[in-house]
Amino acid sequence: MRYVTNLPYETKEEEHVTIPMSDGVRLSAHIWRPTSSDQEPVPAVLEYIPYRKRDLTAVRDSIHHPYLAGHGYACVRVDLRGTGDSEGVLRDEYLEREQADAEEVLAWLAEQPWCDGGTGMMGISWGAFAALQVAARRPPSLKAIAIASFTDDRHADDMHYMGGALLSDNLAEAGTMFAYGTCPPDPSVVGERWREMWHERLENTEPWVLEWLRHQRRDDYWRHASVCEDYTSVQCPVLASSGWADGYSNAVTRLLGNLDVPRKGLIGPWSHKFPHLGEPGPAIGYLQELVRWWDHWLKGVDNGVMDGPMLLAWMQDSVPPSTSYEERPGRWVGEPHWPSPHIRPETHPLTRHTIGPAQDATAVPSEGGAAMTVRSPLSVGQFAGKWASYNAPPDLPYDQREEDGGSLVFDSEPLTEPVEILGSPSVELDLSVSEPVALVAARLSDVSPDGAATRVSYGILNLTRRDSTESPEPLEPGRRYRATIPLNGVAQAFPPGHRIRLSLSTSYWPLAWPAPKPALLSVHEHSSTLTLPVRPVEEPDEVPSSPFGEPEGTPPLAMTQVTPPEERWEVKRDLIDYRSELDIVKDRGTVRFEDIGLEAGRRARERYTAVADDFTSVGGETTWTMRFRRDDWDVRVVTHTRLTCDETDFFVDATLDAYEADRRVFSRTWNEKVARDLL
Repeated sequence: MRYVTNLPYETKEEEHVTIPMSDGVRLSAHIWRPTSSDQEPVPAVLEYIPYRKRDLTAVRDSIHHPYLAGHGYACVRVDLRGTGDSEGVLRDEYLEREQADAEEVLAWLAEQPWCDGGTGMMGISWGAFAALQVAARRPPSLKAIAIASFTDDRHADDMHYMGGALLSDNLAEAGTMFAYGTCPPDPSVVGERWREMWHERLENTEPWVLEWLRHQRRDDYWRHASVCEDYTSVQCPVLASSGWADGYSNAVTRLLGNLDVPRKGLIGPWSHKFPHLGEPGPAIGYLQELVRWWDHWLKGVDNGVMDGPMLLAWMQDSVPPSTSYEERPGRWVGEPHWPSPHIRPETHPLTRHTIGPAQDATAVPSEGGAAMTVRSPLSVGQFAGKWASYNAPPDLPYDQREEDGGSLVFDSEPLTEPVEILGSPSVELDLSVSEPVALVAARLSDVSPDGAATRVSYGILNLTRRDSTESPEPLEPGRRYRATIPLNGVAQAFPPGHRIRLSLSTSYWPLAWPAPKPALLSVHEHSSTLTLPVRPVEEPDEVPSSPFGEPEGTPPLAMTQVTPPEERWEVKRDLIDYRSELDIVKDRGTVRFEDIGLEAGRRARERYTAVADDFTSVGGETTWTMRFRRDDWDVRVVTHTRLTCDETDFFVDATLDAYEADRRVFSRTWNEKVARDLL
């Protein structure tokens, strides 16, 4: 990244500004804005997240907020209620109170003498969710949003459930928020009230995984704040981006296809990162794109920001399987609108271990054909990587050949010419199963001539949700059903000599929680199909080879690494008791923020275990340690959550311990049971 200091506007910052809410709670904001805004008001751009602006996101914030401020904007980073230096308690994600707070923040910003009355919202992940959800509420000052790594459908396409199957990231992300939501504010900011505010959080928090498990169907809990329920509610322009390695690779094209406002989409090769910090690379000059976006929609500059393709996507070249990439080779392609006229669906029948020749997508496959069967071991999924890759530690899927050993595998013939796909593949199965509850995982891989298999995309379906995630129904063993499994969107080139592989399995642990019992899946050939969104190679790319500038931002905040970070991703198997384990460590070490004299440390560990093929032996646990230290102030929060099950219930055991120095000042435990609902 290129760091720049010579910007059009001289800026100033206010590190702790309190914004009053209607119920008396005060939120804490960090504001960067042009010095000239005291006389010449400017638009305001809000980022609204729960991840602690004073320390844990301070370095990242220092790269992009001063940059945007230096281009003529008041950039405002607000800690959500109950996080960082804001008052109150954070009880769950995307609640009505959170969104009402955001509307009040926007109204407050619009009224400030340094603001011209127009506002925008930006962010990644939670910040993008917040911006999209608030846009659907149509606050009068909000003129446009720019969002990265998000979803418009909280049940179908978030880290909780996929195809009605429970994701292990449901536990992992609940553990993250269990830790972040119980950390104290900084006494140097909020004063002597810090301990009172901290204990209010500690006493009013419970593990969020409990609430998320209480809603295993698509119900009003998930419909709330899911913009897909009414796309017409969004009436402002939207710049939407994500990455193919991210869990949120699907929502960009859904917004492009369903919104009726000015909109642009951008999908790179990245994991869960802002595009200017994108990994795997190439990262792009995203902040320059934001300046153009805000200049047009907040300042009325006629700069051609809406010219060119509606969607820019990185067409990924073939690569060997790896859990991490520094760069993904490929090229940018552009689509004039979405759905694109360049994409044509090609449907291939599944015959005996083969993906057959393409047929007309409208053709009705015959109902004949023998049945092929599989009952996958629990080991299928150990090399699946994370639902949402963060590229640290290396968390992408590894070589799929070992996974394929427990799967039903269909290969194409070696390709005689290149094939490129852009969009969401899908699998339609004519199937029967031996149990009333079962899942199917479908994986699409690029198989090189030497046999190495790189996963390109995947999808999961809890077959009890085959017709509805709102009203699931058990399966009748032996009865034939039709079920469609959508796979994650992707742009991928398959070169000549390679094969395209579809793999089907009845388990995908630990990425997804297994069914109560192992099931035998029978798939009927000829009447089961794979549909690929083919973008003919001869189609014009419609974009320059390098449509973006080099990534740039303002110099990051001074920080010293006091203790080193640690990353670990280990798969272990014991062939005496047949116990398997995935052990993940994400330790940022301890860093010192030189400007405020604060040391902060974060360590997270996840463990997922199973014994042999006992589907009720699976368990996951997540442990977080958060520590903050300055002079005579030394505090620590330790959270632990374990999720296990039997055939009928989930069991949640959790602990929360808080310390001042080495003295424990708070402790609480939870031991809860939640019934499995056809899951």
